[in-house]
Amino acid sequence: MRALLAVLTALVLTLGLGVAAPPAASAAPGDGCDPIDPAACLLPFPSDWYTKADAATPTGRRVDMKSTLKNVLGVPIAPAEWNRADGFSPGSALLSRVPGLDLARTKAAPITDIGASLHADAPIVVVDTATGERWPYWAELDANAPEDRRALIVRPAKNFTEGHRYAVALRNLRDASGALIAPNATFAKLLGGTLPSSDPLAARQRATKGVLSDLAARGVTAEGLYLAWDFTVASRQSLTGNVLKIRDDALGKLGNKSPDFVVTQVTDDVDDKIAREVKGFVVAPSYMELYGGPPGGNFHRGKDGLPAQLPGNNQIVPFQCEIPKAAFTEPAKPALYGHGLLGGENEVGAGNVKSMANEHDFLFCATKWIGMATEDIVNVASALVDLTRFSTIADRTQQGFLNFIFLGRAMTRGFAKNKAFQDASGKSLIDPAAELAYDGNSQGGIMGGALTAISPDLPRAVLGVPAMNYSTLLNRSADFTEYAQVLNIFYPDKLDQQIGLGLIQMLWDRGEADGYAAHLTDDPLPGTPAHRVLMHVAFGDHQVAPVAAQVEARTIGAKIHAPAVTPGRDPDKVPFWGIPPIPSYPYTGSALVVWDSGSPAPPLTDTPPTEGRDPHSDPRGNADARRQKAEFLETGQVVDVCGGGPCVITP
Repeated sequence: MRALLAVLTALVLTLGLGVAAPPAASAAPGDGCDPIDPAACLLPFPSDWYTKADAATPTGRRVDMKSTLKNVLGVPIAPAEWNRADGFSPGSALLSRVPGLDLARTKAAPITDIGASLHADAPIVVVDTATGERWPYWAELDANAPEDRRALIVRPAKNFTEGHRYAVALRNLRDASGALIAPNATFAKLLGGTLPSSDPLAARQRATKGVLSDLAARGVTAEGLYLAWDFTVASRQSLTGNVLKIRDDALGKLGNKSPDFVVTQVTDDVDDKIAREVKGFVVAPSYMELYGGPPGGNFHRGKDGLPAQLPGNNQIVPFQCEIPKAAFTEPAKPALYGHGLLGGENEVGAGNVKSMANEHDFLFCATKWIGMATEDIVNVASALVDLTRFSTIADRTQQGFLNFIFLGRAMTRGFAKNKAFQDASGKSLIDPAAELAYDGNSQGGIMGGALTAISPDLPRAVLGVPAMNYSTLLNRSADFTEYAQVLNIFYPDKLDQQIGLGLIQMLWDRGEADGYAAHLTDDPLPGTPAHRVLMHVAFGDHQVAPVAAQVEARTIGAKIHAPAVTPGRDPDKVPFWGIPPIPSYPYTGSALVVWDSGSPAPPLTDTPPTEGRDPHSDPRGNADARRQKAEFLETGQVVDVCGGGPCVITP
């Protein structure tokens, strides 16, 4: 990665490009930009100003951006992939630029007091126009940006409802002296008398009056108003249509059979936990535009605009399986394992996975999270050079979900007939009566949420140190620091970066849990059963921000083990606001359990932790946590392994 950064930096210097970009010019009426926030063309974001009516979509809208966001090479983001959507991300961070804003003097709800966002006099209001429900959030200023390019970021505390339209009001905003901040001249004009149809702002005023009417109907008047706009959230069909098409097409062709597979390597007596390691590959249909589906390609699409398989295009899906010694006494329960950030299937050979396998008799198999695997690193970096290319990551990740489903089918319908998965007598080492399970960590916890929601074969899953919504996670992750150097070179304006993160989240929703969370548990996708998940969070995690795991828990209706942490450890005014406690044990619903290794609480800003040791790997390395995971995967019951108190790990 460092060598790649050096090459990219040299490219910039060779072309004579600086790493500082001037602030975006104010938008002019008629150029497609929204004039109500002059700091950048796409502000405020997301906004229905960047959609158009389309009766053919479930929302009645379609995204219609003509993006002016450019990298330092002058290359604009080509919006074609974004414009396929019928709305914006359900996890959208609401972005604006308010010069001089002081959130403390404004009394906007901070990350430590989400409940304040629902107060009647809250200065920032987000309301569902269909139901009238006020939406919970926290507000922050981008701590990574200089003051003159610092975005106001309003993050939903649970995902917005698919297909619904939301109205946003910023009111009674104050600067550091406590003085009210007046709206800019353009928005003030829209709040005035009706403009003649010949005025370039007439159409914008008509749209604004509709938003003001929606807000007024919910008790939010124009008094003290700084800015108001609306946005529509993408429908379920828009978010999941691609992956359901390839899943249903591929499984329809497969029928009740096992996918074809080949065992390429068998290693016996691996160590004191693993009796046999098996490697090979499964064959899955590929829906990518490049044969074999290597990094850098998009979906091949049919006439209906949905992914379609080119004749003879298949994906070679490598796998690695760990058969525990316990399986030779009692056949093991089959489980898929999901690896971490930009890793590979060999992570299934990690010590904690082997311990889980042998202690609780699970046979774990893993493949690559293609799109976000080791082989994708160069393509991931290239997408940070030109965000147009981000669709290649999202599309390949969706193909990766299908690859996991095919590996699972091979485990439950084919492997038992292969001698690599049999003992000396020919008896299967895989329990034929056991349901397929999933256990993944870090990236495997993030993308595992999406896989679980999509899979027809996974009734239960454990999501280790998970979260969702990379647009929230990246700035808060120590893992992103190195990759951020690429973004800093090619999109150096920090306000542009926040807009860019909002844009790529719209595509990333198709390939991570954020786009599927509404259907992860009790409201399953078509052709998919209801699921239950157990989330294991590491308090103070340096790599995956626990606050984003809390958003996921609220969205999927999970309950939390209480007390979650030792009193005084969490800085929130109401710790774990909006996540009800588990009422009693054993518990049969979806759950969040916080594991506390004594690391400091994370920063309250959108920056990564830098103090103390990183507890990211602690839950998976703890025997009690593994026992809880195993009980849940086998029986569906969450048991208390922490003696009625917080779950504490001594590093």
